[in-house]
Amino acid sequence: MNASDYAAVIDVRTIEEWNSGYLEGAVRIGIADADFRAQLSSLDTSADYYIYCRSGNRAGQAIDIMRDMGFSGELVNGGSVANAANQLSLSVVKP
Repeated sequence: MNASDYAAVIDVRTIEEWNSGYLEGAVRIGIADADFRAQLSSLDTSADYYIYCRSGNRAGQAIDIMRDMGFSGELVNGGSVANAANQLSLSVVKP
């Protein structure tokens, strides 16, 4: 499993969590953001995405929302930052 296998690696955590460290190359689309669905609507619904959060719970919720919005590609719940970093062999960036 490589990050290049996905159209994007998406971090659905809060900005505060993002600022504590995020995966290299990831984009933040926070599930708690008021414009979460609007941000998702700019993505290719047929592409594959890798989604992670702090524990995997919010990533699972995000995947459910994405499916409801018509996303048909592979949507992978990467779980936590550490788990996602390990699965994708990516570094954690600390701003």
